[in-house]
Amino acid sequence: MINAVIIDDEPKNIRILKKMLTEFCPQVDIIAEGRDMQEAKEILTHYKPALVFLDIEMPYGNAFDLLNELMPVSFEVIFITAFNEYALKAFKYSAIDYLLKPVSISELQTAVEKAIERISTKRANYEMQNLLQNIGKKDDTKKKIGLPSKEGMIFVTAENIIRCEANGAYTYIYTSEQGKIISAKNIKEYEDLLPEAIFFRIHYSHIINLKEIKKYHRGRGGYVEMKDGILIDVAVRRKDEFLSRFSILK
Repeated sequence: MINAVIIDDEPKNIRILKKMLTEFCPQVDIIAEGRDMQEAKEILTHYKPALVFLDIEMPYGNAFDLLNELMPVSFEVIFITAFNEYALKAFKYSAIDYLLKPVSISELQTAVEKAIERISTKRANYEMQNLLQNIGKKDDTKKKIGLPSKEGMIFVTAENIIRCEANGAYTYIYTSEQGKIISAKNIKEYEDLLPEAIFFRIHYSHIINLKEIKKYHRGRGGYVEMKDGILIDVAVRRKDEFLSRFSILK
């Protein structure tokens, strides 16, 4: 069994989540509940749970204030939140799970299974630290993105990604920090994740960092020459949108 606590300022939300966990995630044992920052700190210090279901908004602070005070932490966190696009992007970058209210059974089960896997590998602190750092950065290009690979999770600053190349269900990611990384996510997921300010899907199989382009060569679609010497075709249907992006580059 995994010892867990729930931190939420709404008693109704706690009751609903406990019921769902009892019925659909029997491997989780809820050992305590908290409703504000002070209760949360006392519970987490006293009970030392393996897993925390943490509502982002709470009286006298929020989840990030709480975690900053407690770092380093020895527990996994599944965040529970109403929709907030800025926060959700930070979770995705840091490869940390969150649940949107109202919580769905299938998403709860998936998040719990992944949390249990992370508990066994003791990865909590690095990913949490990365999340808290990302939350404090307004510029998405400066945030670190978690890239799942065969070796584990590799964190790379977004602006240091040069290009992404599709290879079936995998993506080859070329970086100036750590060279080539083979990621277990497909290229569409990176198209949605990478900051639009500097990334563009130039072709069905390629996403490029616009600041890494050395030269554009004209043609029906044309092609780009990257600073690392690689030549990549521009899809005809993407040519006009691609060329219009250069006006926003500094």
